[in-house]
Amino acid sequence: MAGVGSRISFKMMQRPFRPEEYSLKETSPHLGGGAAGDKLTTTYDLVEQMQYLYVRVVKAKDLPSKDITGSCDPYVEVKLGNYKGTTRHFEKKTNPEWNQVFAFSKERIQSSVVEIIVKDKDFVKDDFIGRVLFDLNEVPKRVPPDSPLAPQWYRLEERNGHKVKGELMLAVWMGTQADEAFPEAWHSDAASIPGDGLASIRSKVYLTPKLWYLRVNVIEAQDLIPNDRTRFPDVYVKAMLGNQALRTRVSPSRTLNPMWNEDLMFVAAEPFEEHLILSVEDRIAPGKDDVLGRTIISLQHVPRRLDHKLLNSQWYNLEKHVIVDGEQKKETKFSSRIHLRICLEGGYHVLDESTHYSSDLRPTAKQLWKHSIGILELGILTAQGLLPMKTKDGRGTTDAYCVAKYGQKWVRTRTIIDSFTPKWNEQYTWEVYDPCTVITIGVFDNCHLNGGEKANGARDTRIGKVRIRLSTLETDRVYTHAYPLIVLTPAGVKKMGEVQLAVRFTCSSLLNMMHLYSQPLLPKMHYVHPLSVMQVDNLRRQATNIVSTRLSRAEPPLRKEIVEYMLDVDSHMWSMRKSKANFFRIMGVLSPLIAVAKWFDQICHWRNPLTTILIHILFVILVLYPELILPTIFLYLFLIGVWYYRWRPRQPPHMDTRLSHAESAHPDELDEEFDTFPTSRPPDIVRMRYDRLRSVAGRIQTVVGDLATQGERLQSLLSWRDPRATALFVTFCFVAAIVLYVTPFRVVVFLAGLYTLRHPRFRHKMPSVPLNFFRRLPARTDSML
Repeated sequence: MAGVGSRISFKMMQRPFRPEEYSLKETSPHLGGGAAGDKLTTTYDLVEQMQYLYVRVVKAKDLPSKDITGSCDPYVEVKLGNYKGTTRHFEKKTNPEWNQVFAFSKERIQSSVVEIIVKDKDFVKDDFIGRVLFDLNEVPKRVPPDSPLAPQWYRLEERNGHKVKGELMLAVWMGTQADEAFPEAWHSDAASIPGDGLASIRSKVYLTPKLWYLRVNVIEAQDLIPNDRTRFPDVYVKAMLGNQALRTRVSPSRTLNPMWNEDLMFVAAEPFEEHLILSVEDRIAPGKDDVLGRTIISLQHVPRRLDHKLLNSQWYNLEKHVIVDGEQKKETKFSSRIHLRICLEGGYHVLDESTHYSSDLRPTAKQLWKHSIGILELGILTAQGLLPMKTKDGRGTTDAYCVAKYGQKWVRTRTIIDSFTPKWNEQYTWEVYDPCTVITIGVFDNCHLNGGEKANGARDTRIGKVRIRLSTLETDRVYTHAYPLIVLTPAGVKKMGEVQLAVRFTCSSLLNMMHLYSQPLLPKMHYVHPLSVMQVDNLRRQATNIVSTRLSRAEPPLRKEIVEYMLDVDSHMWSMRKSKANFFRIMGVLSPLIAVAKWFDQICHWRNPLTTILIHILFVILVLYPELILPTIFLYLFLIGVWYYRWRPRQPPHMDTRLSHAESAHPDELDEEFDTFPTSRPPDIVRMRYDRLRSVAGRIQTVVGDLATQGERLQSLLSWRDPRATALFVTFCFVAAIVLYVTPFRVVVFLAGLYTLRHPRFRHKMPSVPLNFFRRLPARTDSML
């Protein structure tokens, strides 16, 4: 099987690359409905208008009993052509109240009459009580911000049109997806979904829990009572908050009053459900620790600070727990205590995303937030060409929904059932506090339609992801594009379809936005009291875990695999493909400098005599008038910027398979990238990859060694490690100091420039004297084992 998979992967990698397949396409959707004089709400002007027939079933009264027992178990059935929706039923109730809304897509309506039938639920066959008919041509149209249509009482009729006992309160109207009833309504395209699965297909808005950094400064402990008093204790403090556990180093002062003065950092989320548990432990032997005391602290009473000023420390009593007859009991007579300084840090931004594409940079404390600078509006329109993600009744199917994340707000569209070209046409809005942020939109396949947790551990499948950086957008312009949904699989890069979006960034204050470009990216505390790289990485992992856990407990849940994919949890994992891509990105950055160096070399070798003469003239002018050097450089940069304005990017950036080296990656490199951590591959494959990594690391080691060698040669100029070389250099420095003192600086620069630009007739191919001298200097490579 592995061989077959490798051959398939290799064939996929050999497939001819078509750039247009992964390119961004500009679209022209019919945004906002477009009909002249159509009364539309401006909050839905970035999506195409979708017409729906709404039926609100409120309640009934005076229903007749149909059972032999004289009771009535009523429910309502709403029929429109082949579509049928039902309310819940009530037992033995003649005046039921439902207040349910049914929505039927106008483009799928196959009938001119909507029928609302009241039935009595029975064991064998449900009894007909009465019905109400509406001609669709007579249904009124309602568009927000109009007030909701008031429901009215309608007398029930027999099938022959005769009036019967009982009345039904209804409201029927034509509306759009902008209607307030739309999110919670029963939809005709979800008629096949069971009742307990309906919650998982509705659109919802989620908020990230408010995250704090919790700083625990462990200062000292006093009057510890070790169980073994014949030895000096090796004491450390272990702190736990939920599933986060940290410990201090073992105190260097092996006494009963140990000191640490060490900071432990945690991530805490409001509302504070977990308590902080600190235990002082004595390391008796490797793997064996003895608890000397414990204290439990509620985060509700922990002080909060907004800056770097120290808060007052506090002593906490340690409680001793002893085990008597298998039960843990608290020992009351105990005088040990621990000195702590604990605070919730409001001046930091708790990073739960990668810093490269963060969507929020504000500090935790709301008092430190600045005013918003604008509004981001996103219209999630449609998807095209989605691939089948699962099999149902022997055929491929996809039940797609979108998730968008910006700042603390997550949005989830409704799930479109069994469609490769779903139409969502949902619009969302965010406040923007910094333009240098990124919005992430992901498309997923819903695998929980048969009732939430009954899906036997099924995971929603990722279809693709789009990132849009706000600073690349022009203000007040509507961008409508079809973004390719590209995923990387062990078999290679694969296009899963396209998602069509409409994006608009509206700036409320251009001056404030321009001012932000001079401000630090992160809040002040990140620079005044910075966290280490290791701390940031660990805290981000904990923050991501908290966010995914909290959102997965919502209803409907935003599942853990969705949150982790949107937050790029595994972005730090090793990948040969990413390493190559980053190397070539560095080369792309350095290529202009290399091009300038090659151009200057051509000037020096007189490849184009006219250009070289012009450079000589420019050089002489700059030597005679050095005050023109900086203005010339900045004028040159200004002219380049103005010239490039004609070719400025007109489209937002998107996932680039060529930049990512996705289409040229070797199948084994992709298999390694998708391997678990720790690895689950056979030993021979792991050995091969280890050897390959050693060879790559060996080349890097050689380059690093060469850089170190050049640096050590510079140091040896004055170190007298080579006495003759240092004597020559010191003598040269003395002579150069005298010559440069008596010679005007302009003359020195002029002569050095002429020497550098001399004609090839006065050059020779051997290395120069300074280079020969430098290469002969000693380095510490001789002392390396």
